[in-house]
Amino acid sequence: MSMEDIRKKTQDTAQKLFGKGIKMDPPYLTWKAFDKDLANDFSMFITGNLYSRTVLTLPERQMVACAMLAAIRASDELKLHVNAALNVGCDPRKLAEVFFQLATYAGMPAVNEALQVFREVLKERGEWPIK
Repeated sequence: MSMEDIRKKTQDTAQKLFGKGIKMDPPYLTWKAFDKDLANDFSMFITGNLYSRTVLTLPERQMVACAMLAAIRASDELKLHVNAALNVGCDPRKLAEVFFQLATYAGMPAVNEALQVFREVLKERGEWPIK
């Protein structure tokens, strides 16, 4: 695959994930402020190669990402990925269930933080309460 094909795939995947919903700066902009070339490499690997693989669908990948980010209590990154999950069609009730599943493995504080982030994103998108 040519470098141009990877760039296109990266842009297409990023658009699907982050092209609508809440407005927040993606981590790419922070990376780019420090090192433009490395930021491009990270972006092409993460979004162009990893996220565009078809073994898992984008909704499945986003639910996995949300579970992991919630478990490590990375609230800012979780906000970005909850929005992306909703953008690619994740069922909000299933996302809530993913966060409740954290209780066994990461504890109730992680559940509480994840649900707070989730509610904040849903409110910003005008989708709270969940139907």
